[in-house]
Amino acid sequence: MLDLASLSIFLQVAEAGSITRAAQQLGRVQSNVTTRIQQLEESLGVPLFVREARRMVLTPEGLRLQRYAGQLLSLAEEAEQNLRADAPSGRLRLGSMESTAAVRLPQPLAQFHRSHPDVQLVLSTAPSRQLVEQLLDHALDAALVAWPAPDLGEPLPLTLEPLYEEPLRLLLPAGSTERDAPSTLAAFTDGCTYRRIGEDWMQKTRGAPPAQVLQLHSYYAILASVAAGSAVAVAPQAVLDLQRDPLPITTLPLAPCTTMFITRSGYRTPAVQQLLSVLKSHRSPDAR
Repeated sequence: MLDLASLSIFLQVAEAGSITRAAQQLGRVQSNVTTRIQQLEESLGVPLFVREARRMVLTPEGLRLQRYAGQLLSLAEEAEQNLRADAPSGRLRLGSMESTAAVRLPQPLAQFHRSHPDVQLVLSTAPSRQLVEQLLDHALDAALVAWPAPDLGEPLPLTLEPLYEEPLRLLLPAGSTERDAPSTLAAFTDGCTYRRIGEDWMQKTRGAPPAQVLQLHSYYAILASVAAGSAVAVAPQAVLDLQRDPLPITTLPLAPCTTMFITRSGYRTPAVQQLLSVLKSHRSPDAR
């Protein structure tokens, strides 16, 4: 039988790439971590790591176990939370789009922390498709995504809860029109729903996909690229509302996009249910 404690140690070594660093992070002596990895390899009958000079590299078998280990530990944590008292506790891994984290989450997450101090909420950001994939791989417990996320097969074992109706704006350099705007799109990485909306707009309006995509990592960089006359972009109106001064850009309305609160089908813990309740209570009328 696979031991959950050993699987947890295995995942820490895989992430750290080093027995020494993993032992420090886990608060264990190095020899104990080494022994647990050796015992796990012996019980499975396969090598899990290739031991190089200063790094532990996963073997093909180790890579397969890494995915199963994450799922098993996630299920064990879910079971523990559901079998405890109704008071939320334990770890809650929430994924979010960059824009939603900046605009929608600070106030409700602060309230959630005050009301449920026993919950360790871990927030991470990524484009919508990657968030869905992380959720299905049990790397997240819940996520906020712009729906539908691009390039996903259907049907997916997900529970969807509409949370926000985000008004979207097409961003053009000041003085530009739809016809003479740059053929470059400024956007996040592939997998971003708003990027796909921008690509679709260019295909429909210009008859061709973007000549180039400036793949950026923040809305500050995206807005700066549009203001500089280098690109067009798509962004939620709420992101523009955060700007202190009027932006030297032209904006045009696009169809709104729904932000969904998603979990795996059947996944219900007190922490996730309470978080969803807090998020709903903080919705502004224009976001519903």
